[in-house]
Amino acid sequence: MAKYVSLINWTDQGVKSAAETVQRAEDAQKLAANMGGSIEVLWTMGQYDIVGIAEFPDDETAAKFMTQVSSAGNIRTQTMRAFEAADLQRMM
Repeated sequence: MAKYVSLINWTDQGVKSAAETVQRAEDAQKLAANMGGSIEVLWTMGQYDIVGIAEFPDDETAAKFMTQVSSAGNIRTQTMRAFEAADLQRMM
């Protein structure tokens, strides 16, 4: 499965409903599972509010997931494709 790292910030709307952030993360995890993937959600201090580490079958599925989650208006994301050492060795 392809891996992705998402750097996530709350929008103004997301900040106003911050108390719901755990439920939103659980909903995102269910959506990811329904799409054949998974996501771990970590809340952070610093420049980003949340980091997501996800696995999806392919880039198209990952993009569809991020679009659906972001469309609720609570977050803005910056998502990067990530590679493990074995993946990188095959590419080299």
